[in-house]
Amino acid sequence: MSLKNPVEMLLHWAQERPNQTWLHQPVDGVWKKYSWAECDAQVRSMATALRQLGLPDGARIAISGRNTAHWFMADLAIAMAGYVSVGLYPKQAADAVRYILEHSETKALFVGPMPDVDEFMGALPQGITTIGFPYADVPGCDKQWDDLVRASEPFAGYQAPDPDSLHTLIYTSGTTGHPKGVMITGANMMFATQGLLKTMPAQGQERFFSYLPLAHAFERGALELASLYLGAEVFFLENLDKLAEQLKEVAPTRFFGVPLVYNRIQAGILKKMPQAKLDRLLRIPVLSTYVKKKIRQGAGLQNARYLFVGAAPMPIPLMQWFEKVGITVLQGYGMTENNIYATANLPGANRIGSVGRAMPGADMRIADDGEIQYKHPAVTPGYYKDPEKTAELFTADSWLRTGDKGRIDEDGYLYITGRTKDIFKTLKGKYVAPAPIEGALSRNTDIDQLCFVGAGLKQPIMVVTLSAGGMTKPREAIEAELKADMDAVNASLEPHEQIAKVIVAREPWSIDNGIMTPTMKVKRNEVEKKFTALLEQHANDYKTKVVWE
Repeated sequence: MSLKNPVEMLLHWAQERPNQTWLHQPVDGVWKKYSWAECDAQVRSMATALRQLGLPDGARIAISGRNTAHWFMADLAIAMAGYVSVGLYPKQAADAVRYILEHSETKALFVGPMPDVDEFMGALPQGITTIGFPYADVPGCDKQWDDLVRASEPFAGYQAPDPDSLHTLIYTSGTTGHPKGVMITGANMMFATQGLLKTMPAQGQERFFSYLPLAHAFERGALELASLYLGAEVFFLENLDKLAEQLKEVAPTRFFGVPLVYNRIQAGILKKMPQAKLDRLLRIPVLSTYVKKKIRQGAGLQNARYLFVGAAPMPIPLMQWFEKVGITVLQGYGMTENNIYATANLPGANRIGSVGRAMPGADMRIADDGEIQYKHPAVTPGYYKDPEKTAELFTADSWLRTGDKGRIDEDGYLYITGRTKDIFKTLKGKYVAPAPIEGALSRNTDIDQLCFVGAGLKQPIMVVTLSAGGMTKPREAIEAELKADMDAVNASLEPHEQIAKVIVAREPWSIDNGIMTPTMKVKRNEVEKKFTALLEQHANDYKTKVVWE
C-alpha cells in the first residue's frame, strides 16, 4: 500500500477521529484545542480562499511567525490548493527575508506572531498579499485568516499531486552567503516519513511539543509530518520564556532539541540541585533511582521514550552527564538536502560519540577524501533556480555531498570528524579541524557556546561564552577550570592544533546579534570578524591563557 501524502492524512484522521484534539495552541496561558475535524474544515476553507487569489498552480506561498496551530493549517491549505510552501524563521534578518521572498517569487504570505514584527513587515517586497493569523500580536494585513475561513466554502474534490512534484522550498539558514532554496518533493517527504515510522512507531497516544522553528526541515519532519502520520497530539510553545514551564506541563512522549536546549535543561537542574549534592545523592543506591525519577519529572521528560538532539554536535561530556542522571539523549544526523534522513542512534542501539547508524534505505558511503555522502529517495533534486550550486551538490555518480567528514566503525555507526568548509590553515601552514577540539573543551560546564578560530594566526584560539551558571562564578574559579581543561585537551592534540588561549566573550551569542543562525549554529566567520582586533592583540602573547573581552 502506498503511503498517503500529508493532506490525505489530515482527511483520514478527520474521518477516523473527528472529535479528537490534534493541536493545542496556548493563548495567554490557556490551551485552545483544535480537533481533527476543526482543522480539516479550516484547511479546506483556506484552500478555497487561496485558489480565489487567482494564482497559477505551483505558485509559492510563504508562512512566517513562531510555531502555532495556524502554521500547520496554513502549510496543509497551501498543499491542498496545489501551491508550494516556503517557511520563514520567526527571527530572520530583514535582508534574508527579502531575499527569500524575491528569490522564491512568493505571491502571498501568512503572517504569524513573532518578535521584531515591524522590521519584518518593512522587509516585504511590493506586491505580496499578506494574510494575518488570528493572534493579538499579529500586525494588520491585507486579509485575515478568520475572515477568509468564514467567507469561503470548503475545498472539495482534492486530487493528490504527482509525488515527484515540488511540495515545499526550505531555505537553508546558512552560516555564510545567501540562503539556498532546497527543493523537497512529495516523494522525498514520504520516503523519509516511511523510514521514521519503521524505526519509531507510535506507542499509544503520542504527545509532541513543538518549539523548534518550523521553517527548518527537522521540525517539519519530526513534528508536523510525524504528528500527521502517527495521529499524535501537538502542543505549541507560547513563548521562549515559558519553555521550561510548558515542557513540564506537556510532558511529551518524544522530545527533540538542539544542544543549546539541553544545556539550558542541565542548567535548570543544577540550579535546583548543585553538582556536588547531585553526585553525593547519586552514589547512594537507595536514593539514586528516586533522584533520577524526580529529575525527569522536574524537567518534564518522564514520558519521553525518545529524546533526540540534532542540528549541531552535542558535546560528549553533556551526553554523559544526562546519562548519569538517567536521561538517554540520542544523537541523530541529517541535513536539509537529504530531508534530515541520514543516521540516528535508537534506544538499545545507542553509541555515545556517534550520530548513529544509517536509517532504513539511506545508502551512505565515505568518499576517498573522508566526505560523508548519501544516495536515497529522500535526497533533494537540487537547489531552486541554481543549477550551478546543484551541480556542486552531487558527485559525478549522483551521490549527495554533505560537506561533512566522518568515519564508520565496524558496527556501522557514523562519527563526524569535522566539516570540510570549517577546516582552517594557521600561519604555520598546517590544517586544523575545529569541531573535535570544540567538542573536547565543551566538557567544561561553565561554557555555553564556543568557536575555535585560527586562520591567519600562528596558533589557534578558542572563543567562548559562559553558561548561566558560569556567569555567577568568580573569575578566578572560571580561569582555573578553563586552564585545567585546556591542558587536558591539548595533551591529546598535535602541537599545531593546540589551544593557545581562551577568550571569554562579554555577551551571549544569539540570532539577534548575528552570531548564530536561526537553527542555533555559530557563524564562524562572524566570530572571526567580531573578535579580529582582540585575536590580533593576543595572538603573540602565549603566557596569558585566559583573556576576558
